Amino acid sequence: MKLRKLFWIMGLVMILGLGLASCSTPGTEKFTVVELATYDGKNGNKAYIAVSGKVYDVTNAEGWNKGSHQGVSAGLDLTQVITMAPHGKSVLDNLKIVGTLTK
Repeated sequence: MKLRKLFWIMGLVMILGLGLASCSTPGTEKFTVVELATYDGKNGNKAYIAVSGKVYDVTNAEGWNKGSHQGVSAGLDLTQVITMAPHGKSVLDNLKIVGTLTK
């Protein structure tokens, strides 16, 4: 009887371990350009931007409203655009990284 209980517990631990292993770690999600475009901040969607291969969440970031900031839209790779912004890349330090942009 004890052996049966031990096997049952071991099985449960393995199932739980597999479930946890399949959970993604924050900041490790991979986005294609097409997938990133769905995070435009419109119609209740989250607002994400990509800069230098990293994807940032700007959903609740100061200055961003419904996926727009100073005429710039979320859901895009803004690597080139941010170099022209007065604040440059310094504002990225305050944003949550949600993943990386893949080609």
